[in-house]
Amino acid sequence: MASVLVTSAAERDFTEALCWYAERSQRAAEGFDAEFQRALAQIASDPERFPRCDHVHRFYLLRRYPYQVIFREREDQLIVVAVAHAKRRPEYWSDRSSPDAS
Repeated sequence: MASVLVTSAAERDFTEALCWYAERSQRAAEGFDAEFQRALAQIASDPERFPRCDHVHRFYLLRRYPYQVIFREREDQLIVVAVAHAKRRPEYWSDRSSPDAS
């Protein structure tokens, strides 16, 4: 199982979304967090099963929330570059695609 690194930019995305849900419902926020943790575990266990969104990145679509976890593979590590809302600002994260972006 590969290790998963969440970049600081993706962590900010996640935190913004989590806070948004928490302001509305603690239960929704807890569900979002649990769904994100499940995504990371699924990505780590079999990253190749997820569809590509470009030639470098793949995505995991959360089940109950309109968010995608965008990640790429680098050597033996999986790097989460964004936790992106599936319907807003498409590909806003694309400037994070350089291997050194965090």
